Amino acid sequence: MIKYNKRKRVLEQVEYNYELQEPREPKLYKDMFSYGEVPRITFNYRLVPMDPPEEIWITDTTFRDGQQSLPPFSVEQIVDLFTMMHKLGGPKGVVRRSEFFVYTPKDRLAVEKCQAKNYRYPEITGWIRANKNDFDLVKKMGLKETGILTSCSDYHIYLKLKRTRKQALKDYLEIVDEAIERKIIPRCHFEDITRADFYGFVVPFAEELMKKAREAKMPVKIRLCDTLGLGVIHPGATLPRSVHGIVYGLSHLAGVPPEWLEWHGHNDFCRSVSNATAAWLYGCSGANGTLLGIGERTGNTPIEALIMEHIGLRGHTNGIDTTVITDIANYFEKNIGYKIPHNQPFVGANFNKTYAGIHADGLLKHREIYTIFDTEKILNRPIEIGITDKSGAAGITLSLNNYLKARGSKKAVHKAHPGVMKIKGWIDREYHQGRITVISEDELIKKAAEYIPEYFAKIK
Repeated sequence: MIKYNKRKRVLEQVEYNYELQEPREPKLYKDMFSYGEVPRITFNYRLVPMDPPEEIWITDTTFRDGQQSLPPFSVEQIVDLFTMMHKLGGPKGVVRRSEFFVYTPKDRLAVEKCQAKNYRYPEITGWIRANKNDFDLVKKMGLKETGILTSCSDYHIYLKLKRTRKQALKDYLEIVDEAIERKIIPRCHFEDITRADFYGFVVPFAEELMKKAREAKMPVKIRLCDTLGLGVIHPGATLPRSVHGIVYGLSHLAGVPPEWLEWHGHNDFCRSVSNATAAWLYGCSGANGTLLGIGERTGNTPIEALIMEHIGLRGHTNGIDTTVITDIANYFEKNIGYKIPHNQPFVGANFNKTYAGIHADGLLKHREIYTIFDTEKILNRPIEIGITDKSGAAGITLSLNNYLKARGSKKAVHKAHPGVMKIKGWIDREYHQGRITVISEDELIKKAAEYIPEYFAKIK
């Protein structure tokens, strides 16, 4: 059968009709996922074309998936973070949607207070179990869209839900019918898609959803949940782990529009950002994440990283305010008590800090040598220097000039200044005598007042 693809503007030959397969035993891919070994990555050398959508965006699950990994946020904290997320994504809605629990009075109060902000973006959506009664909560909150848990691997269908594929599909479609009847856009969460039978369950399920969308003349969305972070982006990798194959297959075989597809990844194998980016590039408009990457186990895709990927791919900010990333990080540490790993990109304490003297020497000569971009302009975070016995005269000089706000000016301290060498001598003696802690700024400035009085005489 030949069909015209409106988005690609070509005729395509559709050769197969994928029907639900009901195996005698659950398909658990034990040759790939042997529980006593590291999961194997296999290849069949099949390549699919890159097909980025016209528009890509970020969606948020900080207040749903993210909250499952931390002590619950207070209502005030949720509202504050939601407000910052609105500013981060900008007026064009690069951060397009944010999903919320709706089960407890506190959850619902948080939704109401965020709704009272009257922001267009992020749009507030819900999340429910595949239970018809949960729609009452969504409807009462006035939400236009809700996520629905529709697990799709045999690990979940057979071992968790104790269903057959046919029974699970029937249950899922009934709950989608209920959403459509109530005029609520269903967003089906294809949980554990990277261990699911793609042709035997995922594509037939998606095709049924697209039929219902056409009949109802309303969107039926699909979130592609890489629940255990098993997705890979290696060319020619096999399903069910191939991110390229999953996104292309649902777009090309099941006819799911890009704007109805959304990637949700976890970071168990350190691939959350690269997988989400690949999903964008191969036909998925939405990439789901959390602020600072919080979430179950190793966490979700960090929204701040997706922000940087979005700008890098599109070449402009599109209204994004990147400085809010630093505001969010500071809020998590000061108001929530969350300790951000020091080496976490963009938000960690050591993100743009060097302890190495050779790096500090390069920074003195030209900042672009050892910094990824102008962190002061883009993130409102100046370059920082940590002082140890490895920092050398260059590190001391750069740190002093940062303190004086004299970097690059005629008033800057030069690393050949005799006082700098005296400070270095003191630091060397400290570590020779067994010190194992970093030199604090207060200690450094007191020594500077002693050895470089013309710059620091007023500091006692």
